[in-house]
Amino acid sequence: MEGEFEVVKKYIMTPGPTPISEEVLLEHARPLMHHRSPEFSKIFIEVTEKLKKLFKTKNDVFILTSSGTGAMEAAVTNFFSTGDKVLVASVGNFGERFKKISSRFNLEVISLDYEWGDSANPEDIKKVLVDNPDIKGVMVQFSETSTGAINDIKAIGNIVKNYPAILIVDAISGLGASDLRTDEWNLDVVAGGSQKALSAPTGVAFISISDKAWKLNEKSNLPRFYFDLAAAKNYSQKTPPQTPWTPGISIIVAMNRAIDMLFEEGLEKVFERHRILALATQKAVEKMGLQLLVKDESKRGFSVTSIIVPDGIDAKELTKTMRVKYGVTIAGGQGKLSGKIIRIGHLGYFGMFDSIIVISALEMTLKELGYKFEVGSGITEAERIFMENNYLND
Repeated sequence: MEGEFEVVKKYIMTPGPTPISEEVLLEHARPLMHHRSPEFSKIFIEVTEKLKKLFKTKNDVFILTSSGTGAMEAAVTNFFSTGDKVLVASVGNFGERFKKISSRFNLEVISLDYEWGDSANPEDIKKVLVDNPDIKGVMVQFSETSTGAINDIKAIGNIVKNYPAILIVDAISGLGASDLRTDEWNLDVVAGGSQKALSAPTGVAFISISDKAWKLNEKSNLPRFYFDLAAAKNYSQKTPPQTPWTPGISIIVAMNRAIDMLFEEGLEKVFERHRILALATQKAVEKMGLQLLVKDESKRGFSVTSIIVPDGIDAKELTKTMRVKYGVTIAGGQGKLSGKIIRIGHLGYFGMFDSIIVISALEMTLKELGYKFEVGSGITEAERIFMENNYLND
């Protein structure tokens, strides 16, 4: 019977969660150990030190059992008091999330809102800080996952360092895909997540804290319990270091191997791999006649490509067909971009042929849905980019 022997292999090509290597999955499957045992303590210490190396910081780094949003909440609740004024530079859905969290905890939010697909202007941030010297914190995304745009965090850090405010950076989808230098760029609080470029299982977030931020923590009166970073610091100073609450043991064990794989590849090579993967994806979809949400190539990050759904094509039908018929899961738009864009992730345990697969599935789906273009043009363009950039060369 037709279709009886069809096998549809599943691929996850979203900007989080991301593909996980067999090595990391095997670590995740190890027998559970107790979180106060010497065996786990050794791994916990190793992971913490490796995260500091990844963050490029000497600051404190803490591991939280949550998604990245838990680290975003911790970044708000641990450093401010009721009524404090904070500035959020919002370039997409996760900038809006910073605003929602801040408002929920009764902070006064000054919002710099940009078009979704644009990046924040550091000079705008400087002007707001000059006009509002009582601002206690500036919040911004490194890579805005909902659009694919990247902010100039280095320039923003060089501005905020001259003011009393601390700089809080959501680097959840950018860390590991693009170079981030916490100390050199004067970043006070940086949040990351296990399920993005690290290619580890979902459920662990991490956060770095500068001395400048700790001084605000001493005065903060916002309510917190599970995400109390002062408690995390106290437990980290025990012998051996511990977490206040039961951590995601198996996730941390898996993450230990995932971070090792990044260092074995070499961080500079990791960043270059992500750059080429992003470029190949973006040039491929443009060759197909599709439009990218982020118009300015210099503002496109390496983690995710956002594509405007062409007229006459239903975004939900597009993503459903790719997932159900071709086994390729990509993401739709978030917030006000829902139904207007699709998002292809190309970060983490992701290589050249993963890009070819997702472009091929997109081509076949678009053809099936009636979009007019030259079939194979996207794949050909992606292959050209990979060859011209010597993707497989050491």
